[in-house]
Amino acid sequence: MKDKRQEFASVVVVGGGQAGLSASYYLSKSGIDHVVLERSERFHAWKKDRWDSFCLVTPNWQCRLPGWEYGGKDPNGFMPRDEIVDYLEGFAKSFNPPIREGITVQRVEARADGKIEIESSDRLWISSSVILATGSYDRQIKPDFASKLDPRITQISSKAYKRPSDVPKGICLVVGTGQSGVQMMEDLWLADREVSLSVGAAPRSPRIYRGRDATDWLYEIGEYAVPIDKQPNPEATEAKTNHYLSGRDGGHEIDLREYASNGLQLYGTVRDIEGSDIYFSPNLEENLDRADESYLRICSMIDNYIADLKLNVPEKPTFEKLWRPPKEITHVNAFDSGITSILWCTGFVADYSWLNIDCLDSRGRPRHNRGISEAQGVYFLGLNWLHTWGSGRFLSVAEDAEHVVENIKMKLKDSSTNSLPISV
Repeated sequence: MKDKRQEFASVVVVGGGQAGLSASYYLSKSGIDHVVLERSERFHAWKKDRWDSFCLVTPNWQCRLPGWEYGGKDPNGFMPRDEIVDYLEGFAKSFNPPIREGITVQRVEARADGKIEIESSDRLWISSSVILATGSYDRQIKPDFASKLDPRITQISSKAYKRPSDVPKGICLVVGTGQSGVQMMEDLWLADREVSLSVGAAPRSPRIYRGRDATDWLYEIGEYAVPIDKQPNPEATEAKTNHYLSGRDGGHEIDLREYASNGLQLYGTVRDIEGSDIYFSPNLEENLDRADESYLRICSMIDNYIADLKLNVPEKPTFEKLWRPPKEITHVNAFDSGITSILWCTGFVADYSWLNIDCLDSRGRPRHNRGISEAQGVYFLGLNWLHTWGSGRFLSVAEDAEHVVENIKMKLKDSSTNSLPISV
């Protein structure tokens, strides 16, 4: 560290994705000198960590980065991966952020004089404030028993999966039914590959309901604007898995019961693995019912809104459970059943192992109020439910970034001891 060059900036932003560059946009607009440090390349996750057929599951009109709202011809469509990257690159080029790519942050630490040290792979930054915009998807969660799987069965992480041809011949067991899990299952299914699915507790959502996209209704109702501290159970809300549905081929909902009635083998949650033996909890029907309950809650919310305003829209459709499991399968032998690979879609957590400031709770999650940490000069952006449902998405990340930068701006103005340059 002693050999590294020291450099000063009023604000250091860690992470060059949409959250970090949204912060940079408002910092630039306010004339606050800053630098953005990105360990890979900007928007790396969108370019490298998504599969080939990936597309948005929320409509394009919800892409509202600062000064760069979606302006294409299909606001109600769902951009595929390459168009998302083009949209993001256009945003970055619109204001030329001071980003340094290929720079890894190794340590963030508070100093006795109130400044913050940010040690990176090439130098030591001294700053008044640091914005941690590294997101919630650093490290994949994989159960400990995955290490006990017979090595002849291929294990694939959801970040590594790109296309059906990546998967060995034979049955691929997809584990997890969040948005990635069901969409990767569908990707394999549409390619006529053999696939089965371990169903977790993820909720599902309608796509088109009573004439409009369900997300359009929920936005209009105001559901997306309700802050985390106004939710009935904030901690449970923050921990929820995203509802599964798809934007593929113009968008559609995903009903796993329909897939099962067409031949998809469903299991409950994987609870253990011993070599080639895979054990499931007897909770398949329970998990399907819970997903339907979430679906119906959203429908009911929309129905009530329509009734209150007496809107002239299509009638409420009849809901039907198309399939029920004839029995709960709690054990299979991979070799006997033809399973040659497991695709783990079991979620991610943030990695703050380089953060040496006491601002995380016992779960390793930031303690903050709308991105403003209780630790002096430390801020967070881009997290799911940082403030509202849209915080970790294109919809509301700009509002959160503006809020954080306004707080930084105020503190820099009010600080009589600040010696770092600022022009506001």
